[in-house]
Amino acid sequence: MQQLTSLDAQFLNVESPTTVGHVGSLLLLDPSTAPGGDLTLDALRDVLEPRLHLAAPLRQRLVMVPLGLGRPYWADDPDFDLEFHLRDIALPGEGTEEQLGEQVARLHARPLDRTRPLWEMYLIHNVAGGRSAIYSKVHHAAIDGVSGAEILATIMDVSPEPREVDQPEDAWTPGVLPSQVEMLGMGMIQAVRQPVSLVRTLPKALPHLIDLPGAANVPGAKTISDVAGTVARLAGQSRGGDGERRRFETPRTPLNGPITAHRRFSYGSLPLEEIKQVKNAFGMTVNDVVMTLCTSALRQWLLDHDGLPATPIVVAVPVSIRTEDEKGSGGNQISVMLAEMPTHLGDPRERLQFVQTSMAEAKRHFQAIPATILQDLSAALPTALNGLATRSLFRLVTVPGLPFNLFISNVPGPQLPLYVAGASITGVYPVSAVTDLTGGLNITLFSYDGTLDFGLIACRELVPDVWKLIGYLREALDELLAQID
Repeated sequence: MQQLTSLDAQFLNVESPTTVGHVGSLLLLDPSTAPGGDLTLDALRDVLEPRLHLAAPLRQRLVMVPLGLGRPYWADDPDFDLEFHLRDIALPGEGTEEQLGEQVARLHARPLDRTRPLWEMYLIHNVAGGRSAIYSKVHHAAIDGVSGAEILATIMDVSPEPREVDQPEDAWTPGVLPSQVEMLGMGMIQAVRQPVSLVRTLPKALPHLIDLPGAANVPGAKTISDVAGTVARLAGQSRGGDGERRRFETPRTPLNGPITAHRRFSYGSLPLEEIKQVKNAFGMTVNDVVMTLCTSALRQWLLDHDGLPATPIVVAVPVSIRTEDEKGSGGNQISVMLAEMPTHLGDPRERLQFVQTSMAEAKRHFQAIPATILQDLSAALPTALNGLATRSLFRLVTVPGLPFNLFISNVPGPQLPLYVAGASITGVYPVSAVTDLTGGLNITLFSYDGTLDFGLIACRELVPDVWKLIGYLREALDELLAQID
């Protein structure tokens, strides 16, 4: 068995009647390259089943510690049933993109069954243009963006002919799950060890407590951070970034408010070559251009809803801290940086320049903070009160003032065509998560085979017209291309 890290456990604790803790993806497929010109659930199963050993989370379930005395564990599921996790459904007739987005939104809003491995995969038939689709979701407690892409890659091939995968020498034989008495003993051992672990991690993390999104809204956080920083300096340790703490005035927008359990999902692609034209013309990075496109699209949406603030909005950008040695491992190796995005600026060139400066400042500030700060401070939450503490903090940090307006995430992917059971993948669209803390909209994109594939998940009541944003992204790119001399 393997115990969840303190950060992984927070993705379990955040779940509520309006919030789910999983993330997913939508693959659009052209089945004409598959045997017989069709993609069936049997064919998908035939590809996935012999590769299950490549992705341990697919056959592992949670084992809880009684009384909340310790973080849960992952254990091989002795009752693993692949049939439960693989399902197929069909859209009515020639299903439109909007109908596919609505179906994905409904599936994504349903929580996963915690008595089984925390994932599901749906083969969706009758997509317009003779296409098929695969929607899959995995709990965020098991994966982050990078490890999620690695798990998804288990069903992908670089040619229509599925590759042969070497099988492990020993057959998979899951043991019996531990009893409640055994788990209680393990929890008590962890309760003894936790203070020792905190002594090692908290001294370097606490000076940066106030740098976390929303921490300024938590009573006493600034005092704790300042005192810890002073102690560190007296001990001859450099805090890093002293005197350079940034303070954002995050505006309220129509994107921000209590979310409901209902979702909307839209998706679309932009050519990477056109984005690189803008990058080269203005001496930016691809990610700077992406952030500018999102800023412009959000500006138009906010204008539509009479909610454009007079100051920049604040965006949270997840950052992978996974090292080369940690590639192939599951769980979460992430942190987050904040950046201002100039939705208040009407001139596209001014928005470009502002984004470039803002992202450079965000990166500089991020590098001054310990990469493992989210993990270290998550470990400080009392284990027995973990779920309550997490949900309470989510409410607390959003009441006096928003820490940020939304998440925008850019996940790198392969720049070559891929296949599933012979069917050609024409798009890979992320389906992330929204919470009261993160705002009613999440924009995540994945680079694949010459395109940037955008997936937008939203609270239905806060952002009912999420498809408009896909059109605004295209318009924003055209606007930037027109600025090239």
